[in-house]
Amino acid sequence: MTSKVAIVTGGSKGIGKAIARSLAIDAGMKVAIIYSFNQVEADKTASEITNEGGVISSYRVDVADETAMSEVFDEVIAEHGGVDVVINSAGIMRLGSIATFNLDDFDAMMRTNVRGTFVSSQLAARHVRSGGSIINFSTSVVKTAFPNYGAYTATKGAVEGLTLILARELRGKDVNVNTVAPGPTATDLFLDGKDDETIQKIASANPKERLGTPEDIAAVVLNLVTVSTWVNGQTIYVNGGMA
Repeated sequence: MTSKVAIVTGGSKGIGKAIARSLAIDAGMKVAIIYSFNQVEADKTASEITNEGGVISSYRVDVADETAMSEVFDEVIAEHGGVDVVINSAGIMRLGSIATFNLDDFDAMMRTNVRGTFVSSQLAARHVRSGGSIINFSTSVVKTAFPNYGAYTATKGAVEGLTLILARELRGKDVNVNTVAPGPTATDLFLDGKDDETIQKIASANPKERLGTPEDIAAVVLNLVTVSTWVNGQTIYVNGGMA
């Protein structure tokens, strides 16, 4: 896999960081991570992966900015010769009831979760080489329908629809397009604002009786982009068996 090149949005921490590490270390890909604001975390991630022998670069970009994202794709292609894998894990989450939800928060999520995924998927559709893979991110709450996740789930439902249609539009290109839908995972995004009792209650909702880890999710992504090339146009729920 040493000739493969991957772009990972939201790659500075959490699930994105675990994916970037797995692709760089376990699969030997050259990896470019995209992050929105936290340069300290991005530099830390790049340093850790480099110290393990990985080849990694980082770019501070708003994923919803099509011009800036296009420039990143062009730079990665110029440096490495092409792009084979694009992972769209960048996302934000704001919770609240639909009846009282702040529409500014809704617009912010739409910009990052939907427009950002669309922009990156559009560029991936133009540039990913034959035999490559595009993976977008949803959430298991699309299926479990927990209260207060309505606005967030609306953005992720859009991502699932986008993924299925893109998979069909890329007929004949030999490029797989799938969605990974994690369950509750121990990341800053999930843990923020939740007390210990709430976290434990959510963790016990699946038969494994624990939260997922970023590495759990990264393992599925690695399989999809290196082994399971017959899986296409699917949403893969990674949640420990949560109903």
